[in-house]
Amino acid sequence: MGFLTDKTVIITGAGRSVLRDGSCGSIGYGIATAYAKEGANIVITGRNVKKLEDAKEELERLYGIKVLTVQADVNAAADNETVVNEVVRQTMDTFGRIDVLINNAQASASGVPLAEHTTEQFDLALYSGLYAAFYYMKACYPYLKETKGSVINFASGAGLFGNFGQCAYAAAKEGIRGLTRVAATEWGKDGINVNIICPLAWTAQLENFSLEYPDAFEKNVKMPPMGHYGNPETEIGRVCVQLAHPDFKYLTGETLTLEGGMGLRP
Repeated sequence: MGFLTDKTVIITGAGRSVLRDGSCGSIGYGIATAYAKEGANIVITGRNVKKLEDAKEELERLYGIKVLTVQADVNAAADNETVVNEVVRQTMDTFGRIDVLINNAQASASGVPLAEHTTEQFDLALYSGLYAAFYYMKACYPYLKETKGSVINFASGAGLFGNFGQCAYAAAKEGIRGLTRVAATEWGKDGINVNIICPLAWTAQLENFSLEYPDAFEKNVKMPPMGHYGNPETEIGRVCVQLAHPDFKYLTGETLTLEGGMGLRP
């Protein structure tokens, strides 16, 4: 049994996804797998019910943990507080506690230049990423305070370096970075560990980006010095597991960059 046995983690955007070669193809599912191996019970959300059910079946079968799936989509047209509060309600009804919140979900219209970006495309990125993180953090706060839990959010090199064709995505990720730092300042006294990761993992989304927008991909996505992209489970997922460990409390508020096998760098 792992050190997270009987703990509960919420992971947004964690439906099962695979690369063209059949290996793990999403950061969310990679994180869920890493947590399942440590014995955690898992709540996964997403828009695609089949991907959620596929993830549930595989994780429960392989690792003997319990998975709760909740279809949830934070978007400009939804009553988002109600959507998120329902996820939290089902989590508490099923498991009775929340130990880790991982805000991984993010949609965007990458590859579209700023001058051609529509309001709808901009809203897609901000609602699915920044607003979702805001609503989930607010809703989970009282339960994380009880468990002295952890929040793990995701930013991106798109915001750090101003990537071509990613204005809405970069804006959402930089907003999440600011939100994370404020939460770290305000919630540290409550024993809640709050961190943000900037990963570069080879995912199905990045694979599709490389095929659909080869020019934008070539301009923006650089091979890490170690010569490979991060693995969603063994590198990104394991970093998230580490950040839920009590010994990592001292890292609260740091920005952590994972560069294809190079580990953590404050």
